[in-house]
Amino acid sequence: MARTDFVARQREINCLQREWQSDRARMLILYGRRRVGKTRLVTHWIETFNPRALYWVAEPTSSKDQLRSFSQVLFNFESNSIVPDDFSYSTWGQAFEQAARLAKQERMALVLDEFTYLMTLEQGIAGILQNAWDHHLQRSNIFLILSGSHVGMMERGVLSYQAPLYGRATSRLLLQPLPFTATKSFFSKYRPDERVALYAIFGGVPAYWEQFNPSISLDKNIRENLLGGANLLQDEPRLLLQDFVSEIHNYAAILRAIAQGYRTPREIASSSGLNDRHISMYLSTLIGTGFVERRLPITEQASSRLGRHHITDPFLRFYYRFLSRRQSQLALGVDDQTLTEIKKHLVDFIGTHTWEEICQEWLLRATGQEVLPFLPDQVGSIWNREAQIDVAGINFMEKTLILGECKWDRHPMDLEVLRKLIEKTEKVLPAEGKWKVFYLGFARNGWTSGAKAYQEEINRQPVQGENWISTGMRLITLNELDHDMAQWTR
Repeated sequence: MARTDFVARQREINCLQREWQSDRARMLILYGRRRVGKTRLVTHWIETFNPRALYWVAEPTSSKDQLRSFSQVLFNFESNSIVPDDFSYSTWGQAFEQAARLAKQERMALVLDEFTYLMTLEQGIAGILQNAWDHHLQRSNIFLILSGSHVGMMERGVLSYQAPLYGRATSRLLLQPLPFTATKSFFSKYRPDERVALYAIFGGVPAYWEQFNPSISLDKNIRENLLGGANLLQDEPRLLLQDFVSEIHNYAAILRAIAQGYRTPREIASSSGLNDRHISMYLSTLIGTGFVERRLPITEQASSRLGRHHITDPFLRFYYRFLSRRQSQLALGVDDQTLTEIKKHLVDFIGTHTWEEICQEWLLRATGQEVLPFLPDQVGSIWNREAQIDVAGINFMEKTLILGECKWDRHPMDLEVLRKLIEKTEKVLPAEGKWKVFYLGFARNGWTSGAKAYQEEINRQPVQGENWISTGMRLITLNELDHDMAQWTR
């Protein structure tokens, strides 16, 4: 599929332009997972604002090759003559000094893309760049952008207190996946529920969205672009993991276990067949990649034993739930069974993961829109041995709590869902203090007349317990949520 128009990212573009317009040397650290759009962001900024810019991308070859490549790009930038094939500065330090000279009289943006490749090839490169910055670059009129896909390496090797470049950066951008509402720009012909399904598969990674054709149905897109033997995404999980680990088999087994619903270290070890003693190490590595996180109920402290592990990356979650065990079949073009399983379980998959996450995002964004009676300072879920709350927001200082139920069923939801939500209140409420509780209901296809009447009843006549009282209830449909999110993320 052809490259789509550039959408969203206005805040990030503003950051780049603000740093460029400074009258001092500036250094921006741009990082984020593979395919999230770092290169596209920078090149779009260059194409739009036309700064005097030199863009160079590192490759996984030898350090000598990379130094020669960078040297020749510098040579071409300042000269119209043909650069000799063997031309190279003798050291990286000399090359950075030359970059400082190019930015001495006139503002210049220097983009070093995939900087983590260079950090791997030339282990002292951060120290060399730090020395060049301290003695030459910071005295020039340069805007230096260091971009990398290995999030952990960028944080440890560039941003951490122990890193040579610590304190030199003037700004940092951890580029996040696009929000759900951006799917409207890419897939304007899709219904909201189809866009939620697409977001459940790909999350907010625009490079993945570009694999789908917005003019054909979701089912056909899945068959042609995810299940076909020649699809471009079949190696993506391996490539993502190989940025962090060399032997991916055990990590893949853990991701598959989590995708199947196993959440605790003991459950994951049992499902994956790995030794209990090694699971913590593997999970720690996966958490460091950002693809897995250990979540806690928002009512619990960090030391709680109620932690559950989740795959944060939607594509990895979808792949290890539906596709990883069927790669041999898909390579032979046998895709009917896989498509049948996806259709059978996708509703539950979306309801368990993506719909809850989108509803939690609605709650986060609603806190700045004056649509709630009070503002939570934490948003997430609550669970214990007695109850599970899909969406929750809490403010410990104000003693306020928001409890929400999320339903992805194909039919409107009845009042029994709301009664059960209220019944859970005392099972999840912190024991200390007097609390005010507000209720939310999110339903894909809306609510029955009985549920709406119950909402009005709760809003007229608060319910209460020993140490809490309700302040009202709000019911939200998918269409309403979709409209709100579009308004709030402009």
